[in-house]
Amino acid sequence: MKALMSLVLVLFAPLALIIPAAGGLTIEQLIDIRHPSSPMWSPDGRHVVFIWDRAGVASIYVADAAISSALPVKPRELAGAGSTLAGAFWSGDGRALMLPKNGDLWRVPIDGSQASAVWTTPTVETNIVPSPDGARVAFVRPAAISTPMPTASGGRGGRGGRGAGGGELWVRTLADGRDARVATEATGIGGISWSPDAAHLVFTVGASAIRHEQTPEYSGSKIIYTITENVPGRTYVVSSAGGAATELTAATGAGFGGRRWLDARHFLVDRTSADFKRRTTSLVDIAGGLAKTLNEDVEEKFWSITGDAGANAQPSPDGKWITVVSARDGWDHIYVIPTPSSDGAAGRPIQITKGKFEAWRPQWSPDSTRLVFDANSEGNYGNRQLYVATINGDPARATITPITSGRGTNIAAAWSPDGTRLVYQHTDPHNSADLYVVAAKTGGAPIRLTDSMPASMDRSALVEPEMVRYAGPDGQQVPAWLFVPKNLDRTKKHPAVVWIHGDGVNQNYDGWHVQRNYAVYYSFHQYLLQKGYVVIAPDYRGSIGYGKAWREAVHMDVGGKDAKDAWMAATYLKTLSYVDGDRLGVWGLSYGGFFTLIAATDQPTLYRAAVDVAGVADYAMYYEDPYHGGWTTSRIGTPEEHPQVYAQASPLSQMDRLERPLLVLHGTSDVNVPYLHSVRLIDELLKKGKGDLVSFMTYPGEFHYFTREHVLRDAWHRVDDFFGKYLKP
Repeated sequence: MKALMSLVLVLFAPLALIIPAAGGLTIEQLIDIRHPSSPMWSPDGRHVVFIWDRAGVASIYVADAAISSALPVKPRELAGAGSTLAGAFWSGDGRALMLPKNGDLWRVPIDGSQASAVWTTPTVETNIVPSPDGARVAFVRPAAISTPMPTASGGRGGRGGRGAGGGELWVRTLADGRDARVATEATGIGGISWSPDAAHLVFTVGASAIRHEQTPEYSGSKIIYTITENVPGRTYVVSSAGGAATELTAATGAGFGGRRWLDARHFLVDRTSADFKRRTTSLVDIAGGLAKTLNEDVEEKFWSITGDAGANAQPSPDGKWITVVSARDGWDHIYVIPTPSSDGAAGRPIQITKGKFEAWRPQWSPDSTRLVFDANSEGNYGNRQLYVATINGDPARATITPITSGRGTNIAAAWSPDGTRLVYQHTDPHNSADLYVVAAKTGGAPIRLTDSMPASMDRSALVEPEMVRYAGPDGQQVPAWLFVPKNLDRTKKHPAVVWIHGDGVNQNYDGWHVQRNYAVYYSFHQYLLQKGYVVIAPDYRGSIGYGKAWREAVHMDVGGKDAKDAWMAATYLKTLSYVDGDRLGVWGLSYGGFFTLIAATDQPTLYRAAVDVAGVADYAMYYEDPYHGGWTTSRIGTPEEHPQVYAQASPLSQMDRLERPLLVLHGTSDVNVPYLHSVRLIDELLKKGKGDLVSFMTYPGEFHYFTREHVLRDAWHRVDDFFGKYLKP
């Protein structure tokens, strides 16, 4: 009872008075930093529209991309455009965005004039997708009445009627509003795409999510914890004029989202096998038949290229070439494949980037002669520059030209419609993510489109990171980013904090993180630095940016050497004369929270305080979760096969070793690491009599990556108070 009462008191204790950071940086300023994303060029190349997000509140803005000044006219918000560009496309005249909204289609002029509905209907219409020429749109309506319709071959049955989850595929001409139903399904329709000649529609049927209960008995009958199993759909093709729909068995399970069409008859799909050891790029013929394998990577351990790398096959606009990203030589590099010849023979992948660096996110130019991509460089893995590869008619003779230079991370470039410019995202030690435009041929001085930091922030006070390395448990050198406060009195000892990034397959950068989800933590570290803390952020084995061998070193060892890499940052900090080795804190998000829990139990007195943000408590729970089970199995097998690995990946089972204060933060709507992980963690801590050491804050309705203003404000103040209480003199 005493342990339970101490937990309750911590939960509801008022926040301590917040002392502003010495350099003037405040938590309110951190919340005011915005993040731009999803830039889209206007058809004439004069404007870029994008999403601008502040603390989870997103709006659509338009920026003038034709100006020549270094600091542009302030971007304008597009009233009535909503908060997402998902499904957005351009009007025929290029003067307005066409956006799905409340089940209808709306026209939002980019000159700021009034938005208006293209159509309004009583029925909610979703998955609105324009034809290649923009003259028609395909969309889905819920199945309404029982009407005989063409059936998909394969005898699925149950067509028409008001069946649960049923849907109808329609095509509407925008000029006159005429529409026609082309298919009806008893289960949901999604993943619609037009063939390049607009003669056919490919769509997915029956994709669904099954909820499973994962509720422990002690939770009672009124609180239910669920995990999700995603069921892949079946892929069909139908004439856009209507007729019989035919199942494409070669594409089943791979038909979600936009397809990469090679020509009017063929599209590309990428599949990773269930054991994550085989990654295959295939060509699917809408006329049916077996898919043709164009490229395949077979891994001894597991396919480890991150989803952010843009590794999926991308055909050139003229259909002559296909680009993929592969790590077959040990580093992520760009390969170009000639499209199959008339006799059906697939071309050999030709490597166009080589070296000990990672090249990601290739994008073809509109004229199919060039590829833009971003890459880091050997010895400088926290910076990324943009490059353009000119194919010269033969990928083996490709030439590569750097487009950006200097300190910073430049990623995700998109070509202007005429192929002369690139819009991209840039971060550096003094700037959070912003959008820039640069010439695609000569590079030169980029044009800045956005400024996302509040004007009140003193950028000169921001601390630049320094790359350091220290020995891991087996002597391998662990890269890390060290932050030392400006004007720190190095004759005295100061507290320090170890930050452990999440995702496993992620990394720290030389400056602001490129992802909004982790940029908010980088911002908070700048706040801690101005309060006198030293901060270090390790890129433990498993992290991206350093090649396949470093990423895959977690194989059959999750929670082993990788976790030691992380907590051994404390060993390095203790070698610094200005760091007090008795006043160290550790914290992390997600996978980083998992490592934080391991650090707090494996080395119970190494850190004075630990903060677990939505961390994994036990990988056996991850294995049981269909959403994460395949990922877990690919790295550490099953609990029956490798019980010793699952034992080391279960900080939950080691909570009797906790000796120092632990703060746990978790959102109830978390999908990445279900909220039940922290519920079970707290229950176990109470059972072990550790309630006086733990504080637990629940954020109702919050997801994995804290987003909303009131959540960020509370979390940052709470962490600030927690470290201040236990690490300050």
